[in-house]
Amino acid sequence: MSSRWRDGNRFELLENGEAFFPAVFAAIGQAREEVLIETFILFEDKVGLELHAVLIAAARRGVKVHLTVDGWGSHDLSAGFVHALTEAGVAFHVFDPIWRVLGRSLNSLRRMHRKIVVIDGRLAFVGGINYSADHLGDYGPQAKQDYAVECRGPIVGDIHRFVRAVLRLPDEAGAPPQRRWRRRADAPEAALPPAGEAKALFVTRDNHRHRTDIERHYRAAIRAARREITIANAYFFPGWRLLRELRAAARRGVRVNLILQGEPDMPIVKFGARSLYEHLLRAGVRIHEYCERPLHGKVAWIDDQWATFGSSNLDPLSLSLNLEANVVVRDAAFVANLRERLDRLMRDSCKEIRADPKRKASFVKMLLGVVAFHLVRRFPAWALRLPAHKPTIASMPEGVVREPGEPPPPEPTPALRNGAERAATTEHAA
Repeated sequence: MSSRWRDGNRFELLENGEAFFPAVFAAIGQAREEVLIETFILFEDKVGLELHAVLIAAARRGVKVHLTVDGWGSHDLSAGFVHALTEAGVAFHVFDPIWRVLGRSLNSLRRMHRKIVVIDGRLAFVGGINYSADHLGDYGPQAKQDYAVECRGPIVGDIHRFVRAVLRLPDEAGAPPQRRWRRRADAPEAALPPAGEAKALFVTRDNHRHRTDIERHYRAAIRAARREITIANAYFFPGWRLLRELRAAARRGVRVNLILQGEPDMPIVKFGARSLYEHLLRAGVRIHEYCERPLHGKVAWIDDQWATFGSSNLDPLSLSLNLEANVVVRDAAFVANLRERLDRLMRDSCKEIRADPKRKASFVKMLLGVVAFHLVRRFPAWALRLPAHKPTIASMPEGVVREPGEPPPPEPTPALRNGAERAATTEHAA
């Protein structure tokens, strides 16, 4: 879905967990009415435990807290971790709990990949950062480079209504949720007061009416670019139409920069992106591999006026299968800040890949390149034909603090019990 463009917003860029986690935890600590969180990954590590503590404290002081995790990305939370939340009054939801056969997780496609926080309907955070210690620098060489954004202003109203509609919660007037949240979004409403000068649009991708919305906004902005495009994206294997727009922009003189993973968390990520390098380099696209640690960002800016940030990668999972959420911004001040961060990243931490006209590819590489090219050319049409099931949100019953001698709450679903080690594909989909 796409909401309407909203004027009067303010955005603050948060780089990595060192900036994001303190801001979110402080906002939860100051919440008075409601906390809504959607996340793909919640691990039971030092970051997850700190989130756990602030959510319990908020619920115990009377704040309505809803926490939604993905059943694939957060499949190994312990029973004690979940019970402590529900006993305090936190409403705990699992998007599409995973199926297991012989201990193996099955339904790994069409996941809830969004990362959203809404506090009291007035403050929101949107980005690519999960609740796990690998988003902090002290995690080591595998610590992720990533971004999120603090949002204030009328755009928060759209984000707030969307998350409540997903959970089928009554709207602000107490009316039951409608089948499509956009009907409420377009209805008369008490808009939040202006908080800045930025114009913004909240865009999501689903597997029904809004399958290509995020990709379409990327393509339209690239097509309109006249001076410069910089895209930093962790998992880069987009469809043919987006590749065509990037090549066309470079050929008409636009400076096109791609910041991609040089030290990926999965080898297939590097192969997928590199199979497209020559095709892009020949058109004049500049490719920079970030080599300090895994890149997990999903941000872009164009012509010093347009930017986007959120959860969507530019790969088949994000563009054709997973549920995603991005914000599109028109604001020179925000773009200038994002530009400075990404320019520094390219200058200090990236290796530029250059075309080598003398280099001859091996037969195997040529064959794999042809296969990759045709996969991209037919994508996302082929991906949209993959079998789809109707996803569910399983909710643990809201618990209460038990008196001595009371029976324990119900056991969690198998999707929430400790299970096998996290599959490598979880990290890729993140």
